[in-house]
Amino acid sequence: MLMIARDLISFEEDIAAEFNASKIRAPVHLYFGNEEQIIKAFQKIRPQDWVFCSWRSHYQCLLKGVPPAEVKAEIMAGRSISLCFPKHRILSSAIVTGVLPIALGTALAAKRAGRDERVYCFMGEMTSETGTAHECIKYARNHALPIHWIVEDNEKSVCTDTRKTWNMKKLTYEDVSAPDITYYRYTSKYPHAGAGQRVQF
Repeated sequence: MLMIARDLISFEEDIAAEFNASKIRAPVHLYFGNEEQIIKAFQKIRPQDWVFCSWRSHYQCLLKGVPPAEVKAEIMAGRSISLCFPKHRILSSAIVTGVLPIALGTALAAKRAGRDERVYCFMGEMTSETGTAHECIKYARNHALPIHWIVEDNEKSVCTDTRKTWNMKKLTYEDVSAPDITYYRYTSKYPHAGAGQRVQF
């Protein structure tokens, strides 16, 4: 099934309604406003490629080919922040920077085995400023690993502004022209977690 922007938005709106109706008893992190950018990113991602993401991964799962009903079932079961579908080669984690070293290792294994696969790793702008991210990106570059890093800047690092935290006017990978990194900035209608109505823990 080829997902278009309207499909992605409708899916998240459905999840937001379920969450606000107290039918999901676990955190959810919703996308909005980045449909064009993420669809463009997936134009290069093939079935044999791996995708790694953080706790906000609904769009990635849908675009990687996981049936919407399967994605929703996992979210309704309380696993929105740790969606993993090995059959479709997509894994996510609620741990900040948790998937970065795993993505790096997957790319290293692919290169050593000579397999025709690439790794795509999505991260938020705050994660991109961590030591783990810098070390993983440096190692991948120095060893020419088949991995591409995608930094998604929604200016919502929980309740803290990334630029103010690090006293930076411009982030490290912001507007950087590099073959192994894609950076994009977007504005979401949803808060960092939840859907804006139901009280979030």
